[in-house]
Amino acid sequence: MNKKLFPYIAIAYVLMFLFIQVVCQYLAMGIEKLISDEPTTGLSYMGVIISLAVYTLVAIAVFLKWKWAEVSRNYIMTRPWATLAWSVVAALGAVVPSAFLQEQMPEWPDAIQKLIEQNAQQLIGIMNTRGGYAVICLLAPIAEELVFRGAVLRKLLEWKPEHRWLMIIFSAVLFAVAHMNPAQMIHPLLIGILLGWMYERTGSILPGIAYHWANNTVAYLMTRLYQDPDITLTQIMGSERQALISTGFSLLILIPAIYQLNLWMKKADKSYLKR
Repeated sequence: MNKKLFPYIAIAYVLMFLFIQVVCQYLAMGIEKLISDEPTTGLSYMGVIISLAVYTLVAIAVFLKWKWAEVSRNYIMTRPWATLAWSVVAALGAVVPSAFLQEQMPEWPDAIQKLIEQNAQQLIGIMNTRGGYAVICLLAPIAEELVFRGAVLRKLLEWKPEHRWLMIIFSAVLFAVAHMNPAQMIHPLLIGILLGWMYERTGSILPGIAYHWANNTVAYLMTRLYQDPDITLTQIMGSERQALISTGFSLLILIPAIYQLNLWMKKADKSYLKR
């Protein structure tokens, strides 16, 4: 296949992932309207959870069936426990700095701000509904890592392996845009770069899944603890000074974790596979 087509194929993977999401959402809305006695303008929280669960499972099945993303036991056979553990530590260390950076962004126009608030309120509803953790923290990390690292980034690295950082950043941009939430653009962009680096170094989506799971789990717990979608890091910490201290402390977790990942991450090779 002509390698010039690879970036377009990578973008097509993202569009297919979003297409599956939209189709499952509209199917869920149609089914819910048929079985509901009351007129509704959108999905209930349980309907959203079911829709998310179906689309993540369908996406995983489609990408594996057509071999757009491949999985194997090779990497897990290297016993990468240290890498997986440091992936979780890195995720925990990145939460507060990411929130602090997000709060420094300028205010959005009213129309976008209203959409952001609606998304935040829906997320709180999902988190408070049974099954929310399974969908957001278990299924979503697997599906997104399979698609954005196992398919999209893999294809981009095949296209331009000599420009790996450009490919990682490109895939991170696609990852951020696919979230379709202006308020969350910075967070998935930075995380996408980190996850892309982890995938490029290991050739496996497992470290990314571990990081993604820890990140989403923290978000889940914080959402359950603080039900206000507008609450800020400064309000949680009590003062701007405490927020700065917390950010600095978190960086003392994040930076050593990234250093340790750099030491431990390696791809599976023949010597490991013989063990």
